[in-house]
This record gives sequence, C-alpha cells and structure tokens, in this order.
Amino acid sequence: YGRGEHMSIKTQVEVVKDSLKEYPNVRVVAAVKYFDLDKTKEIVEAGIKEIGETRKDSFVTKYEALKDMNIIWHYFGVIKIPPKLNSSFIDAIDYLHSLDSIDLANAINKTRKRKDPLKCFVQVNVSDNNNKSGLDESKVIPFIKSLEKYKKIEVVGLMTVAKYTYDDELLISYYETMRDLQKEIQSLNLSYAPCTELSMGMSSDYLLAVKHGATMVRLGTIFNK
Repeated sequence: YGRGEHMSIKTQVEVVKDSLKEYPNVRVVAAVKYFDLDKTKEIVEAGIKEIGETRKDSFVTKYEALKDMNIIWHYFGVIKIPPKLNSSFIDAIDYLHSLDSIDLANAINKTRKRKDPLKCFVQVNVSDNNNKSGLDESKVIPFIKSLEKYKKIEVVGLMTVAKYTYDDELLISYYETMRDLQKEIQSLNLSYAPCTELSMGMSSDYLLAVKHGATMVRLGTIFNK
C-alpha cells in the first residue's frame, strides 16, 4: 500500500486473522473506543464478532444500535461504585475485563438479572503502573478466593494492560508472570474461577502476548491503518 492509501477494514481484519493462524484458539476483541458506530459495524461485518468498549455511554449507544448483529460484548472500562449500577448495562455485558474490587463484585451480584453469571477477568496491575487500575499481583489469589459467594460472577481469566514499551524482554516478563498466576489459580480448582483465559496484548504487542499465553487480544489502532 503506497502513501495515502488505506487498507479496507476487511483487508485489515484478514491481515490480523492471518497473523494468528498458528493460534486458532486466540480470540480477537476489537477495541472500538475511538471508532464511531459505522466503523464498528464495518468491523463486525468484516468478521470480528467480539466488540469491546471502555466508556459506558459509548457502550450503551453501540449495543443498542447493533443489537441484531450477534455480537459478544466486552467491557474494558473502570466501573465506578457508587453510583448505583444499572441492570440493563450490566446485563448487556458478556465479558467484563476490569474486576478488581469486592465493592464492584457485590454491585454486579446484586444488579445482574441475566440467568448466566457475568464472565469476569480480574484485572492485574502487573507492571506497577500507577495510572492503571488493577490489583497488585500478590492480592489476586486472596481476592479470587473471596468471590466464592457471588453467584453472578464467574472468573474466566486474568487481564492486564502492560506498560507501553518496545522492550520485549520486559513485556515477556509481564506476560510470563500472568501465565504463572493463571496456572496457580487453575490449580486451586475453584468451580466459579476456571481462569482459562488471559486477556493481554494490544495492537503493538499482541503477537508477543499470544506467544506467551494470551487467549484474547484487544486490538484497536491496528484497524485504523
């Protein structure tokens, strides 16, 4: 593609899928925070059925508009408690990537009306990044153990937002820490916390993340080339 030529969304989706062909079980979630409704719809039409938002109002708008498109909805954003949670918002979410407090777990458990539990990722701040949410690595297992009584929550995995860096060794160390933590949780055999998923890796480092255990990657800017 020469200067000034943009790849179509369809081509970009094919490029991403092609790059992951050795990892058939890795799921791509399109992070559509910076995309409008039309572009989000185009991504879905191009074959990515898992969509993730970071802001509640944008999530609700896109969810309402694209209801008929058979999308699996992910929410990456911080959910502030209080205010009181809205059950239609919580019921719209299939996967929440940002569970990191008992207050939030409690609020979800009270609010969710859907029969199935909310599939949650516990967010881990593995790179000691002060401006990122998430639990310190040492607090993750005690936190997960404390979730047993919440019937509307299933801990499907762990999520992290790694520091933005070009230092591959550093990134690999974060990802390996996450994988070790995941294995430790799996060895506890908690029925409500199978922890089979690792949500890590974004447009700049997703191939490194999948090599080191990611099962779900959150890609946004890559669809904007």
